[in-house]
Amino acid sequence: MKSQKLGRGLDALLGEIDEAYENEGSSRDEVMELPLKDIRPNPYQPRKQFDENSLLELGESIKNDGLLQPIIVTQDFDGYVLIAGERRLRASKLVKLKTIRAILIHSDENKMRQFALIENIQRDELNAIELAEAYSELIKMYDVTQEELANKIHKSRTHITNTIRLLQLSPKTQKALVEKKITAGHAKVLIGLDEKQQQLMVNSIIGQKLSVREVEGIIKNMKEEKNSSEPKNNFVEYDFSDIKERFDFLGFKAKASKNKLTIEFDNESQISDFLKYISK
Repeated sequence: MKSQKLGRGLDALLGEIDEAYENEGSSRDEVMELPLKDIRPNPYQPRKQFDENSLLELGESIKNDGLLQPIIVTQDFDGYVLIAGERRLRASKLVKLKTIRAILIHSDENKMRQFALIENIQRDELNAIELAEAYSELIKMYDVTQEELANKIHKSRTHITNTIRLLQLSPKTQKALVEKKITAGHAKVLIGLDEKQQQLMVNSIIGQKLSVREVEGIIKNMKEEKNSSEPKNNFVEYDFSDIKERFDFLGFKAKASKNKLTIEFDNESQISDFLKYISK
């Protein structure tokens, strides 16, 4: 998929999400009551983890007080596809509601993917790894820098950078972060360790309930021990030029270079003379 220019891409998409909600109710045809069974989830939903207890609470709230903000859908040949409002859709299904209020807009596959990314980022509904993947995908999708993305979604550049760096962690460490066995603070200090070291530290964090500062101290000691155990370079250079001159004086063909002295012989007689000389 071709990346889109920032001005006509990400800006326009952010405005389109806001406009859909702002225009809610301006026309009776824009908001519909749709059967839940006819709405399929967004196949490009970046969020993979949903807390069922939280969904149940939301579902009971929708059941008792109604849906404050409709979901957004698009229509295809087989019904409706969700664009924005995954939690509201899941929660409504969980409490056995039959219908849900929805805003219908025209969309394509690319826009569905983009809507899902932006909505989840704006609503802070992604875990740290999902968020890192979403930031990374938006940067590629719109060909923007981390700083440009930060400005558009009202986050700091440092936040964007540190979040994306979490993707450098091993899959097992990422899983531990998603499952909240370690914190984002723990995860950040593990970046740079190899996979085996990461797993060792994750096990220690979980088993010993280590704080981020304690983990930083352990990693610092690990690096210092590694540096001190590395063999030092004791290589010494020798100058054989004086010895070469002595052999030249004695009639031997000698060549000297760094840590190397070479003597050439023309016949066996020279070798015999040389051996006699060094045996004196």
